[in-house]
Amino acid sequence: MKTVPKKRIDIVIEAPALDRLLTILDDSRASGYTVQRALAGRGRDGSWSGKGQVGDSGRMMCVFCVVDATLADDVLEAVYPLVERQMAIVTVADVQVVRGERF
Repeated sequence: MKTVPKKRIDIVIEAPALDRLLTILDDSRASGYTVQRALAGRGRDGSWSGKGQVGDSGRMMCVFCVVDATLADDVLEAVYPLVERQMAIVTVADVQVVRGERF
């Protein structure tokens, strides 16, 4: 089966900033994305969990999208002003996809 190289951008961000992030992704021509709740994790400052959170302020969300390599830098530049002032993690990876025309 033939695969096509793309870039995967993963962003973990605080839930209150999610709508702003999705608007940025829409405006930056990312063809699509998936959003998932982050239940718990561990980072530089130790472990964290959303368990027992009543509102969204302490919740974290994971957003991932796959884009053409020619678009990745534009998406990252558009996202950066938001994530630089939020509790957030951004990673970029090379991936191979089937049905490359969808990205």
